[in-house]
Amino acid sequence: MELQLSMVVLEVADLDASVRFYRRLGLDLADPDPGRPVVAHRMGSGVTLLITTGFASRYDPTWTPPAGGGYSQMLEFYVGDDAVVDSTWADLMDAGYRGRMPPTQTVGPYAAIVDDPDGNAILITSDEAASPDAS
Repeated sequence: MELQLSMVVLEVADLDASVRFYRRLGLDLADPDPGRPVVAHRMGSGVTLLITTGFASRYDPTWTPPAGGGYSQMLEFYVGDDAVVDSTWADLMDAGYRGRMPPTQTVGPYAAIVDDPDGNAILITSDEAASPDAS
């Protein structure tokens, strides 16, 4: 069997703030169930984004939140064409989120980088290779 990425899990400090951010980004997230600190969303690509406040901190006794403003991973979200990258960036900046890189033509895709509420780097791109329809 070929190894598959099935889920990305984000351990967050504030579930409601994260849900608001990812909804604003464009994901149709369900409301969290009361008393259950988790929201899951399966994307067209088959990968599930799971946002939680209680997995790593509960089951990994060595876990600590990242510090220092850096990041070691980046989540890429394909949003369509360049104009949608621009409008998504503008919407997130207007909402007060931290931008790391305004929309730019990189050596690869047209892209922007924004921090989610926990400082995770979110790459917003028009890269056709990231489209769920790409083969």
